[in-house]
Amino acid sequence: MSPAPDESSAERVFTIPNAISFGRLLGVPLFLWLVIGPRADEWALLVLVIAGFTDYLDGWLARSLNQMSKMGAILDPVADRCYILAVVIGLGYREIIPWWLAIILPLRDVLLFGLIPFLRTRGYSSLPVHFLGKAATAGLLYAFPLLLLGDPGADGEVGTVENLARVFGWAFTIWGVSLYWWAGLLYAWQVRRLMVSVPPVSAPAPDAR
Repeated sequence: MSPAPDESSAERVFTIPNAISFGRLLGVPLFLWLVIGPRADEWALLVLVIAGFTDYLDGWLARSLNQMSKMGAILDPVADRCYILAVVIGLGYREIIPWWLAIILPLRDVLLFGLIPFLRTRGYSSLPVHFLGKAATAGLLYAFPLLLLGDPGADGEVGTVENLARVFGWAFTIWGVSLYWWAGLLYAWQVRRLMVSVPPVSAPAPDAR
């Protein structure tokens, strides 16, 4: 079992896991350019595979090296959401997924972002990520590469691999989108319970002059 990080280590920014997370973020615009620009789907898929592997790697290294930090706790979900946003934009632009699907995924995050001011009134800046949210993100990160792989491309030819990729891709998409919104509703319910059970944070009294 890894030792719990002390306060000083939690405040660190320049750690190996954080560097990996920063590198993963740099892949977001690269992926979007590969999908929309030259339509180099093989390279775009490689970017997604590397992003998925480093998503696991930075968390494992943070625990193994006792380099868990507040910055890492922010970077990891931000990187996941940036990839989801980039993928839905790219696949929506390519008409691989319908635009309504490309809208409802980031819409959930916009709605949750609107709950942050309520959290701050109770002294919180965010809620911990729970298993359902992680499962939803994992499902979507499996779904999107499969949908991209199943795209027939300019020649319109669809083989066995493309057909299987589309079937499994849409299965993961339906599962992932459902869990993504379910997790969002659970977060909203947690905020509501917090607003009821935790008193507001009182503002500091002004200094007497």
